[in-house]
Amino acid sequence: MKKVLKYVITIALILVILFFVQKLFMPKYVSDVTEGRLIAEYYEEEMDHDILFVGDCEVYENFVPAMLWTDYGYNSYIRGSAQQLIWQSYYLLEDALRYEKPDVVIFNVLSMKYNEPQKEAYNRMSIEGMRWSKSKVDNIYASMTSKEHFIEYVFPLLRYHSRWSELEEEDIEHIFDTDVRFHNGYYMRVDAKPAKDVPGGEILGNYQFGDNSYKYLDMMTKLCKENDIELILIKAPSLYPYWYPEWEEQMEEYAKKNDLRYINFLELQDECNLNWDEDTYDAGLHLNYYGGQKVTKYLGDYIKNEIGLKSRRGDEKLEKIWNEKLELFNSDLENKLRELEGE
Repeated sequence: MKKVLKYVITIALILVILFFVQKLFMPKYVSDVTEGRLIAEYYEEEMDHDILFVGDCEVYENFVPAMLWTDYGYNSYIRGSAQQLIWQSYYLLEDALRYEKPDVVIFNVLSMKYNEPQKEAYNRMSIEGMRWSKSKVDNIYASMTSKEHFIEYVFPLLRYHSRWSELEEEDIEHIFDTDVRFHNGYYMRVDAKPAKDVPGGEILGNYQFGDNSYKYLDMMTKLCKENDIELILIKAPSLYPYWYPEWEEQMEEYAKKNDLRYINFLELQDECNLNWDEDTYDAGLHLNYYGGQKVTKYLGDYIKNEIGLKSRRGDEKLEKIWNEKLELFNSDLENKLRELEGE
């Protein structure tokens, strides 16, 4: 018994050490590529959202959940991540439905252009923050490139062990950091860089979206209908990457065929009063806070008037949660403006 106990303690000690080492070596996404924290932050939430966004940077940088609450009384969250592929959006939504059932899901359709897995770095930012479930397992298998291995997602130390030479003080400081750094999935920028000389689209050999992309769009549509969720397809107003008319035709046709709502914000720039000299921080790829307010207002009005989603202002528990969130949001906004003025 003593020998058995000794072995058990030794194995347990080794596992604890490996756990700490793995935590140490994994990227912290604190001072660099902070978007890598987006997916994990969702689990710190009270799961009671009326609206869930899924998609890439065209959602988490362009729409402002704080405004949807203050102006419309909608509790929303953005489950976005960098270059989030459509199957990743699907499995993140499937994962979210384990915890809650929103009234509305909003999916940005730019990722329809990708029919196959793309880059490991983006895969990991979209997947590693997920809690373990069948959805995460399926997401890994759907997303892995030919050079990736499932075991390296199960034990990230196998992938990140070479980071020992890159470790910095923040890797130690934030080893178990769960601080929320975004605002219901929103990435705030207040600086501006005018959109000039935006490149047009190159001629493509084939403008048809791939079968794999349509497969997951069908799955998302079916999942929402089975759960009585209003699915809204959108194309954010980003000027680049270029959105081809042939792509637009396919999305309009899909929405009509499947009785879905589709909003192309590229066609609503005037209605939203977008000013590409002031409302983007990176020359038209993404909106800054001021541009985000404008498209969020259009979306909020649309959901209120066309869908009839009711305001939840007056919900005592939710009011308390949002009072705390807005305090952090406004503080972050003030700090960013102060930093901008000091440049």
